[in-house]
Amino acid sequence: MTQPRIGFIGIGLMGDPMTRRLLEAGFAVTVWNRTPAKAEPLREAGATLAGSIGELVESVDVVMLCLANTAVVEEVVFGDGGVAAHGRTEQRLVDLSSSDPAATRAFAERVEERCGMRWVDAPVSGGVAGAEAGSLAIMCGGTVQDVEAMRPLLSPLSARITYMGPVGAGQVTKVCNQMIVGCQAAVIAEMVALAEASGVDASRLAEALAGGFADSRPFQILTPRMAASNFADPAWHLRTLLKDLDMAVAQSQRTGSATPMSGLAAQLMRAHAGHGYAEHDPATLVEAYRRKE
Repeated sequence: MTQPRIGFIGIGLMGDPMTRRLLEAGFAVTVWNRTPAKAEPLREAGATLAGSIGELVESVDVVMLCLANTAVVEEVVFGDGGVAAHGRTEQRLVDLSSSDPAATRAFAERVEERCGMRWVDAPVSGGVAGAEAGSLAIMCGGTVQDVEAMRPLLSPLSARITYMGPVGAGQVTKVCNQMIVGCQAAVIAEMVALAEASGVDASRLAEALAGGFADSRPFQILTPRMAASNFADPAWHLRTLLKDLDMAVAQSQRTGSATPMSGLAAQLMRAHAGHGYAEHDPATLVEAYRRKE
């Protein structure tokens, strides 16, 4: 049986290592990126570089997206010369981005009406390290048949693929994930600053609390970076976490489910972003609480 040809759009912090994993697994991958230079290194890894979205879509069986936000997904799919303008009935679109759940459902309906493509939302968790190791957690929304058909393509990227329900359910699950991560990031910043102000060596907190109820991956990643003021080469950005928390609040408004902690964390991050930290590591949140000499 011939393996499906994959088109990958969005060669960023996550898209690059995910594309490399697919190439290493033996898939033929064609890539396109709004900034072509970012995709160029993948040519040496075996990828084909498309000159346009249309060229990519016409040469593949499955289109994967890994884009910055919901607005970019809409532009790439429905903009002039976008995916929907070239898609075919037998193709599937897999959105690995973290996108708004309601918009995702609307996009799925629009693209199927326009060109017959079927949508699978498959947001991921695990960060750049998980993408490089192929150990991401992927939460999927779509029909059972479509998700199962995509499972062999997603397997090289993931340690776990979970079917969560119809289109949009994967994005709701990712929002739930980010609510926990975002609120943790906010309180970890408070905690590190409190320890420092109290004369405790914050660099020892990750070791001291490891294995206890307070331990978590965000705790082990963020706490040492905050304690050391090590904000260089961020694996993620504050603006991304803020975007996801805003989606949580928006979803809560649609459903009537209260999200006061997530809303507060979003406002704290919005204030921090407003002071010039939007493109910085979320670990910089600790700076909002440190005493200024």
